Amino acid sequence: MDEALQKLKNHIQETVKLSESEWDFIAPHFSFKRLKKHQFLVQEGIDVPNEFWIVNGLVRSYFMEENGKEHILQFAMENYWVSDFNAYQNHEISTLNIDCLEDSTFLVMSFEDREMMCERVPALANFFRIKSTKGFIALQKRVMGLMKDNAETRYNDLIEKLPGLTQRVPKKYLASYLGVSRETLSRFSND
Repeated sequence: MDEALQKLKNHIQETVKLSESEWDFIAPHFSFKRLKKHQFLVQEGIDVPNEFWIVNGLVRSYFMEENGKEHILQFAMENYWVSDFNAYQNHEISTLNIDCLEDSTFLVMSFEDREMMCERVPALANFFRIKSTKGFIALQKRVMGLMKDNAETRYNDLIEKLPGLTQRVPKKYLASYLGVSRETLSRFSND
C-alpha cells in the first residue's frame, strides 16, 4: 500500500502542492482494494459510500436498459477517479455498474473522509475542484461528440485521447462506448 500511496501523492502534487503534515493527515484515510478481472467495483442497486482512485488496471462504467442493451459511459485507467458520482454525492442507490476489465488495484476514500479532509486541507479541496472541472469538460466534449460527430471521428478522438486503449478493451465494449455496432467499428478501426 505504501507504493500506491506514493503514486497517489505524486498524482495530487501534479495539480496542487501539499505539505508533509497535510499528506501525513490525508494518507491514513485511504484503504487499499484489489479486484480481479470481471469483478464489480460498483453495482447497480447498491449504496456507493466510496470514491476510488485507480492505482493499476482498467474499468468500465455502464448501465443496462431493461431490454438488456448496455451503454458504456466511461473507461477509466491508472490515475482516474471513479465511482457512481451521483449515488456517491447524493447518498443514493447506484444506477451504474463499474467492473474491472483487467486485474485492478484501487485506493478507496469514503464520502465522509473526503468531506472532512477537504475541510481541513484547502489544497485537497482545490485538487478535487480542478479534477471535477476537468471531468465536466470531458463529459461535455463526449456528449457533444455523440451529437455532432460521426462514429469514425469519435473513434479517432478516443484513440488520440487514450492511446493503447484499443489493445486493452474488447471490441464489443469499444463499439458500445461509441454507440455503433461491432461491424461498423471494424470498418473504420481496420483502416
